Formats: sequence, C-alpha cells, structure tokens
Amino acid sequence: MTPMLELKQVRKSFTLHLQGGTHLPVLDNVSFALQSGSCAVLSGPSGTGKSSILKMIHGNYTVEAGQILVQHRNSTLDLATATPRQMLLVRRHTIGYVSQFLRTIPRVSALDVAAEPLVGQGTDATEARAQAAVLFQRLNLPERLWSLPPSTFSGGEQQRVNIARGFITSHPILLLDEPTASLDAANRDVVTDLIAEKKANGTAILGIFHDQAVRDLVADTYFDVRQFERIAESA
Repeated sequence: MTPMLELKQVRKSFTLHLQGGTHLPVLDNVSFALQSGSCAVLSGPSGTGKSSILKMIHGNYTVEAGQILVQHRNSTLDLATATPRQMLLVRRHTIGYVSQFLRTIPRVSALDVAAEPLVGQGTDATEARAQAAVLFQRLNLPERLWSLPPSTFSGGEQQRVNIARGFITSHPILLLDEPTASLDAANRDVVTDLIAEKKANGTAILGIFHDQAVRDLVADTYFDVRQFERIAESA
C-alpha cells in the first residue's frame, strides 16, 4: 500500500543571521512513512526537532535535502520542491494542521475562524458554521464566546478553537503539534475521541503529544526523533 506521507533522508539546519551566520544543524536522514487510518507519534526530548518535522511537512520550513512525498489529488507530490501555489492547494485539500498557537485575524468571530477551512474548500458558510458549532459543543466552549474574536480568550479556550478549526475538514493527512497541552482532562478526552474518529475514517495522523496518557491512547507507532539528530561535529 502506498503511504499517504513518506519522508526520505530529509535534512534540516538553521542559519542564525543575528549571531554572525552561525550554522545550527538540527536533523539528518529523517526517514519514515505514514499510512492511512493510523496515528504516528514523534517522540523525544524537547529540542530534538519534532516540531521542525511538522513544519517542514506543512511548508513553514524549507527542506535542506531529501524528499517529503505526499499523496495529493491522486498523484505523488514532493513537498520539498513544491511551489508556493502547490503548497497552498496541499494545505487546502490534503494536509490539515493543529499548531501549538492560534493565529487569527482581529475581530473575526471564533465561529468563523473554525469554519474558515471548510469555507475554503467550497462549503456554504452557514453549513460550515453549523459544523463548527457542533465541535465547539463537543469541546465545551461556552456559546457566549462563539461570536467573539479568539484573541480575547484564555489559552485553553483558544486551543479549543484551534482544535475545532483543524478537525472540521476531512483532510486525508492531519498534523497535530501538542493539541492537548492547554486542555483540562475532560477536553483531552474529547480530543482523543476526535482522533479515534479520524483514524476510523482513514485519516493519516502525525502528532506530538506532551501527555503520555494521550500518547498511549492514540499512537499506533512511534518515531523517536533522537535517531535523526544532527550534531555540529558531523555536519
């Protein structure tokens, strides 16, 4: 079976321009594959490059070397060499992403923020808001907040909007970067249920989870990022 997502010998480093152009090696030979209907967890201590892997897949970070192959609209696309236009289409139709932080346009309501990815795929705005409302109810977000901009919310409330926004579509691949970090136990349980539902519907999920109990519930496999660490002496 062709993987939904496959990384082949991916390398990443950063150049610190404000520190004299210092070259900081981060990752080397990142290689793994992700199948539909499964959840893989990136594990390892902070600073080993877990979030960098997700950001390379989502196109936030460039790829220094290697391939990131994704099944996009019945063809295989290498995200390492994709054009900006191709990446926009991949984000719209193929790869969803729940980041650690919610970035929103000022004065846009929480309901519209969560509904926007569906609207971008062509769903009627009224129907998209209705689906967002269902997710808000499941995530125990008070209805009095729905018409307010999320910039006024607490961290946990913002994260619930972020989760609703990420889970509202049917992207075949979903990236999760610490989705439960700001949540209480009840809402962590809601998120694990949402992940289970996505897996049952065939979504391929790649995630980072701080909570060991959550990892144990959702993970089908683990990729220890320490095996991909790249140190300066070997750069």
